[in-house]
Amino acid sequence: MSTDTLAQLTSDLTTAMKARDADRVSVLRQVIGAVRAEAKAGTVEKELTEEDVLKVLTREVKKRRDSAQIYTDAGAPERAELEAREADAIETYLPARLSQDELTALVQQVVTDLGASSIRDMGAVMKEATARAAGAADGKALSALVRAALQG
Repeated sequence: MSTDTLAQLTSDLTTAMKARDADRVSVLRQVIGAVRAEAKAGTVEKELTEEDVLKVLTREVKKRRDSAQIYTDAGAPERAELEAREADAIETYLPARLSQDELTALVQQVVTDLGASSIRDMGAVMKEATARAAGAADGKALSALVRAALQG
């Protein structure tokens, strides 16, 4: 189950432990645990690809961003800040996000390549656009752009 990102996470955990950085140790342990849980999900433990690991990290960032928003709405700014810091720390292991212009160009290219012409093609366009973005795009933003491209 050794991918580049997982190896980096493990190495950074050791470094953080030696530096006695409790916050970083905590978030890295949580993320490594989530990756290992993903590998063990199901009836047979599976070998995770780099893409699988990045999907887990993306999911962990999203969870923390959502939690931060909930804490903010509930009037608990300290907890919201902690969740946001954890999300930021995990995000450093993900590929750089595509800009809005790059996302728009990617969606237009996929629509053209697939010959998509109506909202009925949204599933196929989303599947291809998500694959091409390879974790470098937010699903909601991508979905909004695909919908706009197919309706416009």
